[in-house]
Amino acid sequence: MVGYPESLTDPSYRGQILVLTYPLVGNYGVPSHEELDPLLNGLPAYFESSQIHVAALVVGQASAEFSHHLASSSLGEWLKREGIPAIYGVDTRAITKRIREEGVMLGKLLFPTSVVGSASGYQATSDDDDDVAAAVLPEYQNVAWVDPNATNLVAEVSCKTPTLYKPAPGTELKRPDGRTVRIVAVDIGMKYNQIRCFVKRGVELLVVPWDHDFLAETMDGLFLSNGPGDPTTITATIERVKQALALKKFPIFGICLGHQVFALASGAQTEKMKYGNRGQNIPCTDMLTSRCYITSQNHGYAVKAETLPPTVKELFVNANDGSNEGIYHTELPYFSVQFHPESNPGPRDTEVLFDIFISTVTRCLSTGKIEGPVEFPGAEAAQARRQQRDQWERELAADDSDKSGRIVNGRRIRKVLVLGSGGLSIGQAGEFDYSGSQAIKALKEEGIYTILINPNIATIQTSKGLADKCYFLPVTPDCVRKVILHERPDGIYCTFGGQTALNIGVKLRDEFEGLGVQVLGTQIETIMVTEDRELFASAMAEINEKCAKSHAANNIEEA
Repeated sequence: MVGYPESLTDPSYRGQILVLTYPLVGNYGVPSHEELDPLLNGLPAYFESSQIHVAALVVGQASAEFSHHLASSSLGEWLKREGIPAIYGVDTRAITKRIREEGVMLGKLLFPTSVVGSASGYQATSDDDDDVAAAVLPEYQNVAWVDPNATNLVAEVSCKTPTLYKPAPGTELKRPDGRTVRIVAVDIGMKYNQIRCFVKRGVELLVVPWDHDFLAETMDGLFLSNGPGDPTTITATIERVKQALALKKFPIFGICLGHQVFALASGAQTEKMKYGNRGQNIPCTDMLTSRCYITSQNHGYAVKAETLPPTVKELFVNANDGSNEGIYHTELPYFSVQFHPESNPGPRDTEVLFDIFISTVTRCLSTGKIEGPVEFPGAEAAQARRQQRDQWERELAADDSDKSGRIVNGRRIRKVLVLGSGGLSIGQAGEFDYSGSQAIKALKEEGIYTILINPNIATIQTSKGLADKCYFLPVTPDCVRKVILHERPDGIYCTFGGQTALNIGVKLRDEFEGLGVQVLGTQIETIMVTEDRELFASAMAEINEKCAKSHAANNIEEA
């Protein structure tokens, strides 16, 4: 929806015909190229490189008008200035579906012979014969097929000479000896926002060409940037990174193509994906904490996780297709990710990885030792939780032959009662039906037997095959109590049925323990605090949070 100025100038798109699937493109124009970033030695402030790198652009609808406080020209005017062919009025979803079914292909964008301009033949349909297009479409200018992966795209987009970027005076991050911390960045298609992410954190960044002998430079850490094409083609970079790994002299961090280079230098293999991962909303799971992050991606190659050496483990995994999204060394401060933590205009969920890398650099500088893995926030706490869960499993193993369900607070949960929302009008409170349905699905995935109380037959959660057993009864204290006595569930959820279910939890809060049922999720005491304005205000005051003043009134005069 946003980000076309950044995407078009991203060197990772070199040689690709870019298809944007958002229906309307160009409505906020293009920023000025004349406005420079004060920290980046005169580089443009709003772009990822100094030029457009895509071979051509395809959109559904191009906006003739644009409006934005930073805009200085239209998208069309910008493309014309840089000589990039583009087309609109195209069914971009149809192209997307074809690529999804058939895989990445070569493509051509042809113009009528009556149109003055140039055609483009690069990577999205392919024919075996160059003459096919000319024979079928004689009124169009034909161009030869061009396979961008057959060339060294990195050499085309990498800088030609080393450049040093310094942080603003007074913001420098210092070494123990007083010098500013310096990171060497190998430019294999580097985006400007990666430079910004380092410099604004107070470090000097020396950006060097892809084939530069960076091992001869003085550095406190090594960064491997993103870039286009097949990672196996840049053997010179891979060999130098392999030497850097063996030296054990500084921490290493890689992104995108840099991630693949780090993996290859470690002895792993990469593979070409059917159609890659491209977009701004791709979920990745942190293997150390089980937390999921939304990421921005653009890559057609991936690391084969099964080829990683024993000392390198998976750090992130794609939650959609299971492909590798990150790795880390278990004994040394080396790690890399496939996605873009510096993504501009976003999401920025994982930009913290730059902080983690720099903190690793400062840790090694303060100790004088390059040893131990990178320390990721939350990893130790997650490990402690896993160890506690394992301990509970061992404690219950001796006298517990049934291993189904999950351990919650030292007690095995095998059967759970879910309270629905009760009677509703059609079209009302669909969020309760959705949340309850998802809860039931999650419980069943854990092997937990689920019971539902909900008299509303016009819901998804009461559909056959979802809950193991459904009681079409009113959600009242009496009915809930009878079902508990009959079914003897281990746990109960009061938070998926709206106000009706919450009220049941409050009314039966003193009976649950005697009934042998454990309240799961949000506890009743917390529900009571949030339901009572006075208690809620007191709770907020205890943690110094401001709360709107309120008083209860029983009639109009009091109010």
